[in-house]
Amino acid sequence: MKPVALNDFIYWVGGIDWDLRNFHGYMTQRGSTYNAYLIMDEKITLIDTVKYYLYDEMIARISKVVDPAKIDIIISNHVEMDHSGGLPKLMELCPNATLITSPNGAKGLETHYKKNWNYKVMKTGDSISLGKTTLQFILEQMVHWPDNMACYMPETKILFSNDAFGQHIATSERFDTEYPLDIIMHEAKKYYANIVLPYDKQTQKVLDAVSTLDIAMIAPSHGIIWEDHVGAIVTKYKEWAANKTTNKALIIYDTMWGSTKLIAHAIKDAFEEKNIHTQLYDLKTIHISDIMTEVLDAQYICVGSPTLNNNMLPTVAAFLTYCRGLAPKNRVGLAFGSYGWGGQSVAQVEAVLQEMGWQLLPSIKVQYVPDEQLLVTIAKQILQKL
Repeated sequence: MKPVALNDFIYWVGGIDWDLRNFHGYMTQRGSTYNAYLIMDEKITLIDTVKYYLYDEMIARISKVVDPAKIDIIISNHVEMDHSGGLPKLMELCPNATLITSPNGAKGLETHYKKNWNYKVMKTGDSISLGKTTLQFILEQMVHWPDNMACYMPETKILFSNDAFGQHIATSERFDTEYPLDIIMHEAKKYYANIVLPYDKQTQKVLDAVSTLDIAMIAPSHGIIWEDHVGAIVTKYKEWAANKTTNKALIIYDTMWGSTKLIAHAIKDAFEEKNIHTQLYDLKTIHISDIMTEVLDAQYICVGSPTLNNNMLPTVAAFLTYCRGLAPKNRVGLAFGSYGWGGQSVAQVEAVLQEMGWQLLPSIKVQYVPDEQLLVTIAKQILQKL
């Protein structure tokens, strides 16, 4: 339970959630961390807490540096329980501590915990002195909740970025110099695709505000701390927030007897003929949150389902519901599928793609099993439209 020093007076004292595998519908195969940061200035300050079941772990780390009861200021950058879960016990331990949060943060914490804590509300541009250092506050509204807030310490050039720039990774390593960069970047992309994606415009505003700061380190609320690759992750966030896509096609489907799968492969052949990078995902074997990671920068999204009881398959419906909530924009969609006697599924898939405002290629609907000649025809039809 050792703390980890960011410098000679700031420490990571968070919790490592080694066993976490599902974060409200988002598969976290590598677990996660809930990052809390202890600042040992004249006013001892703690930025964020952890999930309730890792409270003792956080306190053990703090205790290696200072008596936790001596904390003067607690900053709650986000109401969600993976950040605020440790607050009730911590406020009992530090009853005289000032609890700093955003305007919506105060409302959210009061509503959720129903405690009359000693709140101090901050807005963008506000700052506090901790003694030798200061913290400046930046509201991050809707990245990804109305209450989100970040804080910046100009003396050390550290941005405590809250959910922005985070990743779900459980590891004893704390810095981007200690962990494989390709994994960090992939998990950062997955985090953005499954949590931040619906809030592109709000993220762009935050990036504009952050661009005025001289940042040497980004300390997010989840995952690895950015030290050597600050520029790289900020650049990626700008690309993701700008909705930049690549010449890539995803073919996402489920199949009952293999006919829809045959159509999926014919579609793949058509895209590959046009030198468009193509990836196939069978929804029985690939989780929707992993697929959304690739949706983040894919131009073409093809979704296929056979008909079951006058409907699309439940796996396909689940993916489309999840995707619609995350609201990727300006994609090209294609609905496809096979059927025996009903055939409603393709129109239902197409309706959801249309609802998301995507440009649509003509749908593909095949009764029973497509033969080789029909599959070739399907590929040719797609090629003509591409």
